[in-house]
Amino acid sequence: MSTVTIKDVQVILTQPAGSRLVIVKLITSEPGLYGLGCATFTQRFNAVHTAIERHLKPFLIGRDVDRIEEIYQMSCVHSYWRNGPVLNNAISGVDQALWDIKGKRAGMPVYQLLGGKCREAAACYAHAGGSTKEEIVDSIRGFMEQGYQYIRVQQGGYGGKESKQPRPEGAQPGAYFDPRGYVRAHLEVFEHVRDELGFEVELLHDIHERLVPINAVQFAKDMERFKLFFLEDPLAPEDIDWFHNIRSQCATPIAMGELFNHPREWQPLIEGRLIDFIRMHVSQMGGITPAKHVAAFAKMYGIRTAWHGPGDTSPVGHAANMHLDLWAPNFGVQEWCRFNELCYEIFPGLPEVHDGYMYPNDQPGLGIDINEELAAKYPCQDTIEEWTQTRLPDGSPTRP
Repeated sequence: MSTVTIKDVQVILTQPAGSRLVIVKLITSEPGLYGLGCATFTQRFNAVHTAIERHLKPFLIGRDVDRIEEIYQMSCVHSYWRNGPVLNNAISGVDQALWDIKGKRAGMPVYQLLGGKCREAAACYAHAGGSTKEEIVDSIRGFMEQGYQYIRVQQGGYGGKESKQPRPEGAQPGAYFDPRGYVRAHLEVFEHVRDELGFEVELLHDIHERLVPINAVQFAKDMERFKLFFLEDPLAPEDIDWFHNIRSQCATPIAMGELFNHPREWQPLIEGRLIDFIRMHVSQMGGITPAKHVAAFAKMYGIRTAWHGPGDTSPVGHAANMHLDLWAPNFGVQEWCRFNELCYEIFPGLPEVHDGYMYPNDQPGLGIDINEELAAKYPCQDTIEEWTQTRLPDGSPTRP
């Protein structure tokens, strides 16, 4: 088999829904052969675009597409400074595209190249919510009727409803929330949900790093009686030493990782058995190659996967998640954002979910493509994020 090399690296930016998506298209020296990968960092998409076009592209042209591991390893250190979100996402777009190409050359889905299926489909969880306890129960019931067995429950946005507490004179604009009110409200919500629906449905909840560590410890302990499938991101990456405190206080299963960039963020949590699910954003950590390594590492410690799967993971990224899900012996559950019909038109082959399970289409590679002409009709819009300008009731900035 003759050597196939990278001929060109293209970046496709599109915003068919709320999130600005970054897709990498690797063109090869073999006519008609290309691969797609997700490099989406929606809040800094221009920075990722520049990193690919001005830095990775010149480095990659002419390289052998079969040398995925080598390209990943050298891409990480070629800039010397490493393990940041912009560069990791850029590298991910290339890495996923190389796996897509390898699958197409082999005539196999990527999950076959990883080692084959451990299951026929990936169990997904959907997001239920509402402004009242009654609305939330109705939302959960709706997903249960669609076949979902795993359902994340939130009242309002992250951190609950917007804080209505008095603010100081001259308080600056921002996304205000009340941590204590959030805790009280969600304990009431989960008590109501369990009273109404029992314990047959698996419930999840995302703190989204909104609480100071000691309050996160108390909340995890208080939530133990509701038997969650997992409690997500109870702490910020800067506070991971506090996981020892959570573990010593309760048996609430913990999922963590969507903000992680650096191996030293997840390694101690896995080695210490301080979490139960790894939940990294696959493009944020660098692509399929590092995700495969981490999943195998976590398996040795009895820790399952639950890759981040929001709307700012592109359809290509969700396809990559699915291939990892089908392969990993320690798969747990997959977050699913339920893309609109336009996304299915722009990304033919986007995985479909039926009765709460995501199924592959068994096409070679990642099994997904992009309609570039249609994608171009929905250009990315430059906006200033508001939800990440988070404030406490007195106006103090806090983590989003």
